[in-house]
This record gives sequence, structure tokens and C-alpha cells, in this order.
Amino acid sequence: MIRRPRKPSVPDPAAFPTRPYDLVKEFTIALVVVALLTAVLAAVFSSPDVKPVTLASWSRADGADFTATAVSELGSTSGTAEYGPPYNHTPGAAQKLGPVGLQSAAGVRIPVDTANDFVLRPLRDAPEPPAVSAALATWAAAPAAQHQAWTSAYSDALAKAGGGTPAKGDYGPVPVLIARLLGLARSGALDGELQAEGNFYQTDYTRPLLFLSDGSYLESLARAEHLGGDQWGMMNETGNYPGQAWLWLYTFWYQIDPFKSSGNADALIWGLMALLSLGLMLVPFIPGVRSVPRWTRVHRLIWRTYYREQAVERDRPE
Repeated sequence: MIRRPRKPSVPDPAAFPTRPYDLVKEFTIALVVVALLTAVLAAVFSSPDVKPVTLASWSRADGADFTATAVSELGSTSGTAEYGPPYNHTPGAAQKLGPVGLQSAAGVRIPVDTANDFVLRPLRDAPEPPAVSAALATWAAAPAAQHQAWTSAYSDALAKAGGGTPAKGDYGPVPVLIARLLGLARSGALDGELQAEGNFYQTDYTRPLLFLSDGSYLESLARAEHLGGDQWGMMNETGNYPGQAWLWLYTFWYQIDPFKSSGNADALIWGLMALLSLGLMLVPFIPGVRSVPRWTRVHRLIWRTYYREQAVERDRPE
């Protein structure tokens, strides 16, 4: 008769020593510790709460730069005015990838007329003294060639003055218009004017940001925070660099020639990254490349425990 082995008896839980356990107390202690730890780590390692840059803060901090930029907006010679799509139809300004104009293909989706949108409309919409109203009328009555002559002359005079009072000249109504715009900006009214879209909530900051980016003040602040294009700014964050290190491959190309000296760098780097991404997806189908793991045998190093056990199994005598 074959006796089956008896199953070990299950021990009685009451036979083990016990002690009281306060679940609410343990939860409270854990909650307090985690909350304090989170607060301390956030204070030490979080990004700083940098105040937003506005047209008001810019005009107060660097009125000369604001004035020079406003003149370029009025004369349609700023970076935004000459950018091309999606803001305007400036010929030859679009980024291209070979013969394909990527910007032109998207078209003008956010039309921006810098003279009207950044200078004239805000001045017309605000309550104006008689001198400003007369200056607006003079500007409206003059031809485009005269507009260009006035703004060009005043821009040159501002550059020669180096932030001081420009020399007297034939600037037409431009000094009056720009001085009034500077006053609106310093009062904070211009920020609201450039966001006014007829909606109760104003959340579109496109035009104020474009105006800011045309000046040098915003760029100087960015470079001070190591956010410039040649400072790996695409992967940095304010006050805490290098920041998003996973973006290094994209921003790397902006640091080397021919990309860093090309005005078409955005399109070229986009095309290069698209090509590299396609190559990565097609690795299993590319002869030679797909065999690299088998040649390097890196997988055997990673799964060395498995292959060691397999070798032991093969060598074990039957």
C-alpha cells in the first residue's frame, strides 16, 4: 500500500504574536512626510517663476529699443513684416526644402500687417489728442513711397542718436505717432489693444509676441537665461539648463555648419530629422544595418544570464 505524503497543516494565525496597528496614524505620517518632501524638492529643483515679458515691461525697461522696433513695424521693415507665410506674402522669404516651399505651401493663415496692426490701429482705437489725430490723417493721406522715406529717415536718425534724442529732420508724422505708441505701451494699454479680438477672454498672444520678437530686448533676456539658438536654447528651460535633454539631437544641428549659418536652417533640419526618423523606423528592413546587432552580439551581453543558463543546460549530461 502506497502512502501519500501528508500535506503540512496550515498554522493557526492566532498562534503568531500580534501587535496593534493604527492605519490612520500611518497614513497621516506618510502623507505629511511626502508633502514636506515634495515641497522641499519643488523649492530646490523646480523652474523659477519668471515674470512674463509684456509690451509694457519692455517699453519701460528699454524705451529706445521699443521705439526703434515700432518704427520698423510702421515702415514694414521688421522681421515679422518680411517673414513671409503664415503672416504675409513677402516674396522669397519662405523656408524651402529643395524646390519645395514649405511655408508657401501652408499659405498665409495668420495675416499680419505690422504697420496697421501694431501701430496705426491701436492709435486709432485709443482716445487721441488733436496732434495725434492730425498725424494719423497726414499718414493716411501720404503715398506708400512717402511712408517709406519718413520711416527710413527716422530709423537712421534713431540709430545715430544711440538711444538719445534724434536730430531734426523730415520725418513727417512718424515721431508723433511713435511717441504716442510708446505712451500707450508704458500705460499697459497696447498689450490689450493687440489682443483685442472681440471676445470676452483674450488668449491669443500672437501679435504681442511677434512685436516683442522683432526687438532686441526679448532676445537679450533669452540669452541671459541660456535660451539662445547657439546656446542649445531649444532644449533648455528658464533657469534650469540643459533641460529637455531628449531634444539634443534636434538642436544639435543648429550648432554646426552649414545649418547654423543658413537662413533656411529650419526647413533643412526638419527634412534631415524626418529622414533620420524614417531610417530608424526602417532599420529592420535595411540589409546590413539590420544585421548589426547580430554582428556586435550586444544582445548576448544584455541577456547574459539567459545564455549562461542555456549553456549549462546544453552541457548537462543526460
